[in-house]
Amino acid sequence: MDIRFQVGGPSKWKADAVISFVFEGEDAEQACSALMQNALWLGIAPAWRDFRGKNGEMTMFYGPKAMEISRVLGVGLGKAAALDMTAFRYAVGRAMRLCRDYDLAGVGLDCASLARVAEKMGQPLAVLVREAVAASFMALYRYERWLSEKSRNDDPLWLALLCEGEFAENDVRDAARMAEAEASGICLARDLANDPANVLTPCAFADKARAVAAKYGMNFRVLGPTELEAEGMAAYMAVARGSAEEPRMAVIEYTPRGTEGQAPVVLVGKGLCFDSGGISLKPAKGMEEMKGDMSGAAAVLGTMEALGQLGLAKAPSSPVVGIMACAENMPDGRATRPGDIVVAKNGRSIEIVNTDAEGRLVLADALAWAQENYAPARLVDIATLTGACAVALGLDAAGLFCTDEALAVRLHEAGTALGERNWRLPLWTATSLKTLKSPCADLVNAGQREGGAIHAAVFLQQFVKEGQVWAHIDMAAADNADNPVNAKGATGFGVRTLLSAVWDDREEKLQ
Repeated sequence: MDIRFQVGGPSKWKADAVISFVFEGEDAEQACSALMQNALWLGIAPAWRDFRGKNGEMTMFYGPKAMEISRVLGVGLGKAAALDMTAFRYAVGRAMRLCRDYDLAGVGLDCASLARVAEKMGQPLAVLVREAVAASFMALYRYERWLSEKSRNDDPLWLALLCEGEFAENDVRDAARMAEAEASGICLARDLANDPANVLTPCAFADKARAVAAKYGMNFRVLGPTELEAEGMAAYMAVARGSAEEPRMAVIEYTPRGTEGQAPVVLVGKGLCFDSGGISLKPAKGMEEMKGDMSGAAAVLGTMEALGQLGLAKAPSSPVVGIMACAENMPDGRATRPGDIVVAKNGRSIEIVNTDAEGRLVLADALAWAQENYAPARLVDIATLTGACAVALGLDAAGLFCTDEALAVRLHEAGTALGERNWRLPLWTATSLKTLKSPCADLVNAGQREGGAIHAAVFLQQFVKEGQVWAHIDMAAADNADNPVNAKGATGFGVRTLLSAVWDDREEKLQ
C-alpha cells in the first residue's frame, strides 16, 4: 500500500472512501466540517440518524456516485475523555479492515478530523499521523502463505493523507515515513515468527538476514558451528548440539555515513527457531507455539529493515549492529543433559540444570561476543525468555531490566507511547545469585521458580561487563496477539522499542 499526500483542501481531495473520526454525540458538522466543503451531501446523509459515534461503531455514509468523494466512513471514538492511543489504533485498524472488505482501491484519511482528535488527546498532529499510518499497515497484515484458498479481498492500493493546506508539513511527512518503515519491520518480524520451524531454520533465518543486509548495503557476517566453537561459545553450542539443524549467528552492521569509528548501538535477539525444551522436554500442549521462540531475533532483523527503509533521510548518529543468535533446542543422543557443565565465552562455568532454560545460554555467549567485538555504546537484548514474566505482568507486556537510568526511561516511555508496553523490573543481583549458585560451577542456568524473570535477567547480567550500558527486554508475554491491528499470531513486538534505542536524542525518535 502506497502512502500519498493530497493537498490544497477538500476541493482537491479524491478517494474511494474517506475515513473521518467522530466522538460520541457529534453530528456531521461538528465531526467533518472540512470534509463537508466538498461533500455537502454528508450533512443530510440519512445514516447519521442512527450513528452515535460510540467506540467501535462504524458507518459508511453514501453520497452521489459521480462526486470525487462519494463515501465517507465514520469511525466512532466514544467519549473524548476516555480515548487513549490503543483505542485510537484499534479504531484505525477496524476502519482499514472494513475498507478492505469493501474492496476499496484508494482510501483517504481526513487530516482535519485527525487534527481534532490530536487536540483532544493533547498530542501533536504528527504523532497521530504516525500512529494512524502504522496502525493501517499493521491491521492489514495477513499470514496466508500456506492457505490453498487466500482471502478474496485485496488490500487498498494507497492511503492518502488529506491535507487542508497547500502542502503537507514536513513533520507530517516525516511521521508517515517513519510509520511506513516501522510497519515494514514489524511485518517482516511477524512473517519470520509465523513461519513454521521446518521452513525457518537457523540457516534460513541467516539467509533472510543476509538478504536484508544486501538490500540496504549493510555489512553482513554469519558464524556457524565451526566459528562458534572457535570463539569459545560453548553455552550457545550446548543448546544447539541436539538438533540436526546447525546453529547460525547472523550479524548485520549498519554504519551511516559520518559515523565510522564511533561506538555502536548493539541489538541482540534470541533466535530459537524451535524450542522443544531439549532433554527437559516441554509438555505437548502448546509446543507448536515454540516456532516463535525466535521472536527476539525477528525483532532485531525487523529493526534493521526499518533502518534500511529510512535510509539517509533519518539515519542514526551512531552505527547499529544487529546480532541474531539462532539455533534449535532438540533432544537426541548428542543433546546436552541436565547436570552437564560448560564454560561460556567470558570464562564463566555454567551447570545446566534445566535444558529448557536455553535462551539465556545462547544470549550469554552472544552478549559476551558482542562486547568483545564492538565495545557498544549501548547494548540491548530482547528475548522470549521466561514464562515468569507473563505471570508477573500479564499478557501483551514485556519486562524491562536495565543498568542505566536514562536508557531505561527511554525504552519505557517509547514502548508505552508506541503500543509496545513494558514495565521495569528490578535487578536484585545479590538475591538472585544465591539461587543461581552451583556447588560445582560458577552458576546454574535456572534458579527457583519464584522471581524467575529476575533470576534470568541477573544470569544474563553476569555476562555483561561492569560499566556497560545494557538493557534486557523479556517479551515472552507479548509475542502473540489477536486484535484489530494484529491478525492472530506473531506481533512483531519490539521493533518500535528497539528503534528508540538507536537514536541518541530521544525527542528525535518520539516526535
